[in-house]
Amino acid sequence: MPPQAFFKFALIVPYFAGPKSMTAAKRMRDEPARDTMTRMIERWKPSVTVAAIIERLRDGERQFLLVEEHTPEGLKLNNPAGHLDPEESLEQGVRREVLEETACVFTPDRLVGTYLSRFQRPATGEDVTFLRFAFGGTVGEPDLSRTLDHGIVRTLWMTLPELHASRARHRSPHVLGCIEDFVRGRRYPLDAITTDATVSAPEIKR
Repeated sequence: MPPQAFFKFALIVPYFAGPKSMTAAKRMRDEPARDTMTRMIERWKPSVTVAAIIERLRDGERQFLLVEEHTPEGLKLNNPAGHLDPEESLEQGVRREVLEETACVFTPDRLVGTYLSRFQRPATGEDVTFLRFAFGGTVGEPDLSRTLDHGIVRTLWMTLPELHASRARHRSPHVLGCIEDFVRGRRYPLDAITTDATVSAPEIKR
């Protein structure tokens, strides 16, 4: 075969290599985009929770509102708290959780702090990191017509000594930690947190 004919043959062959080669080439081009999407989907994220620190004075003693609730580890004590729901702000979330768990309307007036914790449950393979936003504020009287959220056994008011004595029954280390920060006077304005309108009306990316 003359050199010129071989050169033409070499140029033509790729175009007749068949659909498998074309598919492989497309797969190579798409691989970086697919890897990026996989990384975005699988990216680690903490579970965002909100909690309320609520205080009252009785006979000159400071008391704090807690809930007793069922957990996989048995009955535990917690601040009124729960997971942030889609399309709500942190403030909306903590108002909702307090109402659901205590039947009281909560009015937040400060951010006490943000808290990070983690637990593992080998029996189920769970490994969860929580990012908690704790708010301080006040509540009205409970609405006795409301049923407490699933898993909540009762609400109760506890003093600081009682909280220290019951530490083994706390659902997380932040149950007492948030209250102690509140007692120390830690507070940040509510406008330290900004919720963009896209939370409820998301921006569409193209």
